[in-house]
Amino acid sequence: MTRGIKHRLAALFLTAAVVLSLAGCGNSGSNKKDNKTTEVVTSDSGTAADDTTESGNGSNTENGSGDSTGSSTEYNTGSATTEGGNSLLPETTIPELSIEKYDIPDNEGMRFVNNLRIGFSLGNTFDAYVDTSLKDEMDTETAWNSAVITEQAIKDYHAAGFDTIRIPVSWHNHFTDDDYTISEKWMNRVNEVVDWAINDGMYVIINIHHDNHPEANGFYPDEEHMDQSVHYIERIWTQLSERYKDYDDKLIFESMNEPRLVGHQYEWWIPGNDADVKESIECINKLNQVFVDTVRASGGNNEIRYLMCPGYDASADGALNSGFELPEDPTGPADHILVSVHAYTPYDFALNLSGTSYFSVEKKKGTSDIDSFMDKLYNKFVAKGIPVVIGEFGALDKDRNLQERVDFSAYYIASARARGMTALWWDNNAFSGSGENFGLYYRFGGYFMYQDIVDALMKYVD
Repeated sequence: MTRGIKHRLAALFLTAAVVLSLAGCGNSGSNKKDNKTTEVVTSDSGTAADDTTESGNGSNTENGSGDSTGSSTEYNTGSATTEGGNSLLPETTIPELSIEKYDIPDNEGMRFVNNLRIGFSLGNTFDAYVDTSLKDEMDTETAWNSAVITEQAIKDYHAAGFDTIRIPVSWHNHFTDDDYTISEKWMNRVNEVVDWAINDGMYVIINIHHDNHPEANGFYPDEEHMDQSVHYIERIWTQLSERYKDYDDKLIFESMNEPRLVGHQYEWWIPGNDADVKESIECINKLNQVFVDTVRASGGNNEIRYLMCPGYDASADGALNSGFELPEDPTGPADHILVSVHAYTPYDFALNLSGTSYFSVEKKKGTSDIDSFMDKLYNKFVAKGIPVVIGEFGALDKDRNLQERVDFSAYYIASARARGMTALWWDNNAFSGSGENFGLYYRFGGYFMYQDIVDALMKYVD
């Protein structure tokens, strides 16, 4: 099938809005990230921050006003254009960017992250969960997304240039007893997809995903739930470590997804003087240490495996907070602990469903937000030889704002790679409706719905 035909099919598909896939990577009935800022404002000086910094000021730059960035920008009109005069998708161009490369320390960990290049997170798949009326545990894979993942889909992602896949997994629907013993059926299915990716030459990240909410009875990062949380982290990672201890460094473990006080008024941001959040940050440090100790003690290649650890809610500011501490590594090399960050930035454009649909590499309004959080991560971690992986990013489809998303994709990846970081797009196979439409690859049809965005991402990876 030619690319032009695919574009026309994609456009007709989007216009008809026939995809029934459920958007949102939080739950099937609502959108997890609706009120979330992944680059939150942290203040250790006692000034409480809130989520209005990026999303609450009501500004809209669609009129084209705003300052130009200092970077050199041209538009390549020969790339990422839609083909076929009848295509309903807008024509796009990939901006020509000139972003100066930062000094990157030369150590094994930094070289490893460079080799990850670019990736995607397999959203709304193994992370899906159902806390009520679950008849067959295997149905959770399609609970939020009616398309199962296939080996061909993994191959298609890799062929398109994605060298890393993050497989978020929720475990709490899949126990055979009260001591968190994982069902062999579920473990085998996850393992099958892990093997598909590794056998195709990809890097793979697996984690503990949506096991943080109270109904899951998994982990919850406060002192009241600390004993249960420690046991949960130990049990899950003991089983996974045993399962995968002979896998090489193509397999990466991530301790937890977005650990936070679910349901708390400060679930998604960090005020400088809230005792609950400070306690939670300390608990997250402890749980990250339990994770590292458990994996390292399991032997085999786990003694030196690369491990990813997030701060509070996995936001950039969670990692930048003065209370966040990387765990000590009892056996692994010093640079085998990776900082895990999620950043849908600028929030108002990338994640806020009611926010602006406008982004341009020529306007500082959006690019300065990206530059700011990436510079802070670079200065605190990368410049000191500590690797950083942005495990989730992306930009919602907002009424076919394809050119803006192409601009965003190019600038985001170029900026991350210039600072020695890698980033993974959250692809939840969602394309229609009013939810979180981050989809790139259409799993039912077996092709990329937004090849233009993929092209923009790949242009600045190397």
